Amino acid sequence: MTHVDTVETGQDGDRRQGTGPGPRHSGIRRAVLLLARPEPWRRGPVLTASALLLGLLMLLHGSVPNGIGHLGSLVETFLPWFGLFVPVLLAGALLRRSAAAVAALLLPVTVWLSLFGGLLGDRSHSGSGLLTLVSHNVGADNPDPAATARALAASGADVLALEEITPEAAGTYERELAGTYRFHAVLGTVGVWSSRPLSDTRPVDIEMDYGPLAATKPFDPASTRALRTTVDTVRGPLVVYVAHLASVRVTPRDGFGTAQRDRGVQAIGRAVAAERDERVVLLGDLNGTLDDRAFGGLTARLTSAQDAAGDGFGLTWPAGFPLARIDQILVRGVRPESSWVLPATGSDHLPVAAEISW
Repeated sequence: MTHVDTVETGQDGDRRQGTGPGPRHSGIRRAVLLLARPEPWRRGPVLTASALLLGLLMLLHGSVPNGIGHLGSLVETFLPWFGLFVPVLLAGALLRRSAAAVAALLLPVTVWLSLFGGLLGDRSHSGSGLLTLVSHNVGADNPDPAATARALAASGADVLALEEITPEAAGTYERELAGTYRFHAVLGTVGVWSSRPLSDTRPVDIEMDYGPLAATKPFDPASTRALRTTVDTVRGPLVVYVAHLASVRVTPRDGFGTAQRDRGVQAIGRAVAAERDERVVLLGDLNGTLDDRAFGGLTARLTSAQDAAGDGFGLTWPAGFPLARIDQILVRGVRPESSWVLPATGSDHLPVAAEISW
């Protein structure tokens, strides 16, 4: 009888010596064999279709029609949040062991990263800024405007823009900010405070009146929600626009009601386009995210300080759990060095800040 030495043939010996395939390689082999079967690719057709539709929606968001209830603008307002569906679908795909659904998720992941991946890191620059700008919708229902004013004065802003100033609170803001800012101007519900002189301050008509008689109604400066002024900096003039565009509402009749806001965006866009000064900044509550197609004409002329030099998305509203950045600092002819969101005050919005240079 012939004896076979298993050490020489390598049959049992490899396992004893540890030279055979280990657990990691065995796991990879099992995964490859599993994927080679047709069953995992047939499972979860609904999950697969959902993943592809999610990716196509984000990729082709500009094609979502706006004719019915401004659906396209609504989708674009909350577009970054569509990425949250990816882990939900992934969990479902893993539970169903659906290789097709997992593969289909590569589309929404790739699209989301191409749209928003650049916003995940810190984009601030190392250069020292010349001016710090702060904008805040202080809130008509703010229970403590004096505390809000003191917090904003302590922010280090050289130029401070406030929106939604009520007649009752206007005096409080003027008193509390007087010790920090020598110069200020308030028109209607918006105002600007500055450590440098202001000149040529005037209201801007953002066409808040809306309806068949809007074109025949004279502009009332007392009810203005936007202004233009010039800040005399140590390096020359800086044109500053402060605006509080119309709020949007979701109603059964109108859907995502943006008509008045869109008129305001167009009006501000025309004013900026006609501006002869090289250096221009727009501060304010624009009641919309810059992903919304309605802002395309404005963002073609101005750069978002948050997109250029911020850290993350910089969401501002609602203050308790921010879902969207509707408070903006947009610039032209100056360089954003950094952009950030300030701590909450008594308002339902968070203040935004940016440091600029030129």
